[in-house]
Amino acid sequence: MADIKPIRRIAVVGTGVIGASWSALFLAKGLEVVATDIAPNAESALRDFIDMAWPALERLGLSPGASRAHLTFSPHLSEAIAGADLVQENGPERIEFKQKLYAQLDELLPPDVIIASSSSGLTMSEIQKGTVSHPERCVIAHPFNPPHLIPLTEIVGGAKTSEATIRRAEEFYTSIGQRTVRVNKELPGHVANRLQAALGREVYYLVAEGVVSAADADTALSWGPGLRWGVMGNMMLNHLGGGAGGIEHFFQQFTGPMTAWWKTLGAPVLTPEVQKKLIDSVHAETGARTVAELEAERDAMLLGLIELRRKAIRPR
Repeated sequence: MADIKPIRRIAVVGTGVIGASWSALFLAKGLEVVATDIAPNAESALRDFIDMAWPALERLGLSPGASRAHLTFSPHLSEAIAGADLVQENGPERIEFKQKLYAQLDELLPPDVIIASSSSGLTMSEIQKGTVSHPERCVIAHPFNPPHLIPLTEIVGGAKTSEATIRRAEEFYTSIGQRTVRVNKELPGHVANRLQAALGREVYYLVAEGVVSAADADTALSWGPGLRWGVMGNMMLNHLGGGAGGIEHFFQQFTGPMTAWWKTLGAPVLTPEVQKKLIDSVHAETGARTVAELEAERDAMLLGLIELRRKAIRPR
């Protein structure tokens, strides 16, 4: 696939939570967005979300030419993707649906247009089976919610994805401020969600077994390792944990106790009874606070952390 055209016009297919957030980010980066969704009131819901997100994006800094006026909407897929340089697909996580959608996109789009999926768990090798002509331009570009604030995009190719597509996708998402992670092997859930799932499994086990409440589990995470994870990842923190001897000394000191803990980690079964226990404990933690209030609290702190990291971290 020849890299002959800059990516300036994005077709956003599906404008739910992820698609709306992507749309806001693309607009903030000075791009043109054409969105499509068949859900009732999809356009008004999308515009409301972007209006709500815009002050945070202004605080983080808009790119030259950024404007909400660069958003258009069409309920018709063929109309929305006409002239697109890249398609950001955010459809339901159902493989039959995605394969059918990719067959349509593959038929309608010129061969040099990347089709990027936000899929959080499905593999591109399965999704691109729906394409006939140009499966090589299909790639996973998985964000972390909400993508207009969390600057992470996992890039994963399928069995038929070309290296040129992966390279071009990495270049594009990096150009709009995302930190890209190249996933070299396909796995359900990619990387970030698998890491989150491993931690979540142990949290559910500890709460279900009555070791700790949901509130105390969240406190232990967000005020303990979570503070460090907001600055450095696990491997770099292990390196620091070894002191002057670095990662080598860390393994010398902690391999024994660490692997002993692994043997006692839980594997909870999320029966209706266990789910109720978890749900009740979460509601005890949230109290009278609404989901909207909690989201606002999260986003305000995320903005502060992102601004701090921008000042402290050297660019790649």
